[in-house]
Amino acid sequence: MQIGDTLYSTSRFSTPTRLAIGAVISDETLVASIADGDRNSLETLYGRHHTRVHRFLIRLTDNEAVAEEIVNEVFLEVWRHADRFKAKSQVATWLIAIARNKGLTELRRRREEQLDDNLAAAIEDPADSPTSAMDRQDRSTILHRCLANLSPQHREVINLVYYQEKKIEEAARFIGAPINTIKTRMFYARGHMAELLAKAGVDRAWVTI
Repeated sequence: MQIGDTLYSTSRFSTPTRLAIGAVISDETLVASIADGDRNSLETLYGRHHTRVHRFLIRLTDNEAVAEEIVNEVFLEVWRHADRFKAKSQVATWLIAIARNKGLTELRRRREEQLDDNLAAAIEDPADSPTSAMDRQDRSTILHRCLANLSPQHREVINLVYYQEKKIEEAARFIGAPINTIKTRMFYARGHMAELLAKAGVDRAWVTI
């Protein structure tokens, strides 16, 4: 999930809704409804708790972009595994526990990548000249710029399928659209990306999309 051009924006969900005048559905009931496939309940739960989860993750990771990305992953986890909630703790505590686990996993992954990068940098590579390093940086900038020019729907589906490595079926369930719709969005998103990259003078072999 790139911030500024976040492919799955936090604005995706609405604020909490009321079932009836003067009555607000409980978090536990929302989770039970989510387990039955109710996306409206997921939207309501997100609206209530995403700010708290996001602030917790910023403190944990010290990185706003990473925090926002993990927030989306937390609520995707809720959508997929709401039936695992056993009400042994408050829903808010459960959400923070999911966020903590995912945040620590991301921090470990980034530390391991940094170690790998440091090791690779210690090995002299004749082909890894300052020019080639600059080329890689330029390609990354161009790729992000092209992604930013896609529609929100197309950025969202590319983010879920390519960057979060979700299956088409998972992306369809999370977005709440038929599988054929997701496949169609993927088709047009890839086609548009190919056009944008070609206009930018980029060989598509440079990227994984």
